[in-house]
Amino acid sequence: MLNFLSYLGRVVEIIYIDRNGKLTQRRIRLISVADGYVRGYCFTRKATRYFSVRNILALIPEQKKQVG
Repeated sequence: MLNFLSYLGRVVEIIYIDRNGKLTQRRIRLISVADGYVRGYCFTRKATRYFSVRNILALIPEQKKQVG
């Protein structure tokens, strides 16, 4: 099981199965986790979206870019 709470407020990339059974990849900022859903700002849709926790297959935190 993924530990979503440790990524609250961070930008992550998720891979999940949408409601039509299609595999999708999104870059989101995690806002909250409750009742089996992750709420996040989706940079693709430019809106807040809800993602079912059980349909999220992978979560990858965004790497900070090094300056210099």
